Amino acid sequence: MEQLTQSLKDGTMQFLEVPFPALSSGCVLVRNHFSVISSGTEGKTIKDARLGYIGKARARKEELKKVLQSARTSGIYNTYKMVMNKLEAPSALGYSCAGEVIAVAGDVKDIRPGDFVACGGSGAVHAEVVAIPVNLCAKIPAGVSLDEAAFTTIGAIAMQGLRQADLRLGETAVVIGLGVVGQITLQLLHASGVKVIGVDVDQQQVDLALRSSALIYNRNREDIETIINIETNGFGADAVIITAGTSSTDPVDFAGVICRKKGKVIIVGAVPTGFTRKNYYIKELDLRMSSSYGPGRYDAEYEEKGIDYPQAYVRWTENRNMQSFVDLLAEKRISMNQVITHTFKFNNAPDAYQLILDKSEPFAGIVLQYDFNKTVKSTITVADKKAIAGEVNAGFIGAGSFAQNVMLPSLKGKINFIGIATARGNNSRNMADKYGFSYCAAGSDEVVNDATINTLFVATRHDSHFEFVKKGIEKGKHVFVEKPLCLIPQELDELQHIYKEGKSIVMVGFNRRFSPFIQQLKRLLDPAVPCAMQYRINSGTIAPDHWVQNKETGGGRIIGEVCHFIDTCIYLSGSTVKSVSAIAMKSSPQLDDTLNIQLQFHNGTIAGISYFSNGNKEVDKEKLEVFSAGSVYIIDDYKTFSVFGKQQKTTKSTQDKGHAAELTEFIKAIKSGGAAPIPFKEICHTTNVTFKVVNSIFLNGETQQVEL
Repeated sequence: MEQLTQSLKDGTMQFLEVPFPALSSGCVLVRNHFSVISSGTEGKTIKDARLGYIGKARARKEELKKVLQSARTSGIYNTYKMVMNKLEAPSALGYSCAGEVIAVAGDVKDIRPGDFVACGGSGAVHAEVVAIPVNLCAKIPAGVSLDEAAFTTIGAIAMQGLRQADLRLGETAVVIGLGVVGQITLQLLHASGVKVIGVDVDQQQVDLALRSSALIYNRNREDIETIINIETNGFGADAVIITAGTSSTDPVDFAGVICRKKGKVIIVGAVPTGFTRKNYYIKELDLRMSSSYGPGRYDAEYEEKGIDYPQAYVRWTENRNMQSFVDLLAEKRISMNQVITHTFKFNNAPDAYQLILDKSEPFAGIVLQYDFNKTVKSTITVADKKAIAGEVNAGFIGAGSFAQNVMLPSLKGKINFIGIATARGNNSRNMADKYGFSYCAAGSDEVVNDATINTLFVATRHDSHFEFVKKGIEKGKHVFVEKPLCLIPQELDELQHIYKEGKSIVMVGFNRRFSPFIQQLKRLLDPAVPCAMQYRINSGTIAPDHWVQNKETGGGRIIGEVCHFIDTCIYLSGSTVKSVSAIAMKSSPQLDDTLNIQLQFHNGTIAGISYFSNGNKEVDKEKLEVFSAGSVYIIDDYKTFSVFGKQQKTTKSTQDKGHAAELTEFIKAIKSGGAAPIPFKEICHTTNVTFKVVNSIFLNGETQQVEL
């Protein structure tokens, strides 16, 4: 299928032939008939992409801060590679569309193939086929044209602004900003019996809005305040809804002037809020923000997992706003006919964006129309390549930032890339082109079942690791999976049961044991002498709603990351863990990501792991101290290695945590038919110890014995 993308590096737009997006749990596949270009949001994205690097930095100040922070911690070269990788990747455009459902996940109940739906969110891109979670789909009633229904997401944005305004029949509202959201807001207010006045600084937008509403004025009129005062009987507007997008504070300041005492100002558009205080203070105005499509937006539990909010407690969610909008279209209470000014064929989409940038003629709603009778392919062949006997013939499942910035560059030129499958088709195609994969697939099953692939690389979210490792083992493939191996003890038990030593190699990305400093330290330690270790990790904060913190999706930070440090201590000890105790600092919500762990080994070694999320990024992330036989060994963030004792020296190096080395050893073992770089039994032991840490915290630090 084709998807419209742009390069963030220079703004170049192209149609990419990409595989279908993955049909994940709780999602539907939709064949697009129409999609809408958001002239505000997408117009800014296109404009910023065409700026030079300095212009990009000025336009994206928050992103610039992150880049500078990364340069301080990861180095300038590594940060440069990461930034360029992001800029060169084909980026998706669009977030509002409508079409026909062609497939549904097994757990989807209320939507079936053949239904027509309006779609929203990051998956509702300008592409021939899109994958959408059910809570971001609204069924389209009979009689509603799909070009009008394609505005549903934008309509939900307007509707949520009205809900925040909480207006009553007969009250008066002023809408500042008459783009698409503003014009839809005008119609919704009329339909609800509210008197509405529209205002914009652009006379072209004023003229367009006059086609569907009478009280429309240019903000720059000298008598504008007088007009609004007369239309509101001298009191001012009951509510002012700002749907404009600007860097000026004028919309918020002007709203304070024209709003009545005790009135409401609702911010829907992207405007700054550093406003003049006087009117808001004297009138005691209520300033409210409207969050996109409504309650549920940006909530992974709602959007990704389909967990709805009870209607009795949250009457209007984003999905119910979307459904209400298409119902109003069906009832002819509102119409997009006056809003739609341009319809472009999908393959002429770049002309539509140029129109937005040039402002060569008046425009409001811009629709892309797809050839839905065209045959589309779900899997794309990129290169004519075959499997090579004796080589690592690889399939990749998932290719997020870690895979793109670390794994794939380290593997390039060392293995034979066959197939790749990721959740988003544009990402799959980009990686296939960049690294020479033979094909990019619509789903992981195609890669897993490909008999020519002898090795799987799994770089997906943590909750899928177990299933992919299990399938790989059952099919006799070698598997490299980013940590963790699995999320719960029952999964670990099953993997141990089905794994047959010598048939295939299963490797987990416990990379630190392969770093040059850890290897050097391992050689210096006397395996016959117990040691004492202290590993301090200044991990930094991850938001409670991040997928890593979710127990079902990411497993939490103990299972998702602390396993790294447990494995490093096990490797250096040369022994196995006998007992575990751990305590976590109480927090709200309880994330268990600031904790102390004590490990006791069978050979007498002891280790303390302090994993702290409440520190400061100015301090290096990791510091490992090992005390043994009169010597102290200190590895400071894998940049320096100091030895104090009989030998006394400090070695400095570019930070190397062993990522490339572990992959090299994995490949070498496959090609030579040798032993796994980390024995599977040891991987399972580390995973089991990690589970014991979680148990100990749950039991308030009670010591857990570790079974071998």
